[in-house]
Amino acid sequence: MEKIIITEQQKQILLDHAENEKPNESCAILFGTENENIANVEKIFLTKNIEESPLNFTISPEQRLEADKIERETGLKIVAIFHSHPNSEAEPSNTDRKFMELNPEVWIIFSGISKQFRSFTLEKEILIEIN
Repeated sequence: MEKIIITEQQKQILLDHAENEKPNESCAILFGTENENIANVEKIFLTKNIEESPLNFTISPEQRLEADKIERETGLKIVAIFHSHPNSEAEPSNTDRKFMELNPEVWIIFSGISKQFRSFTLEKEILIEIN
């Protein structure tokens, strides 16, 4: 994936979710379409961090199943995983990198410190930042 398109309104939804979940990490699954290495976000599924942790997040198996249902019913696919870092920069942690290997979608991280969104993929153990 070379680029992900997300609107300012969609970013605001994610920012509000991050603020509402403080002090814990927030998380969401983003659905959309892909064309020529460009992902276009069309739907956001706000999820609960069942770890209730400021350092890690886990989406429940039930919400993962619900995401599968959304894919089937809408024809959209999961194009990104979102989570916040309430107390650190928008850069993948070692734990994030481990889970990026298992979930090869784009990972969008929001920093509660800099209020910045950054997007990453992991290809052959190499972290790549995308626009």
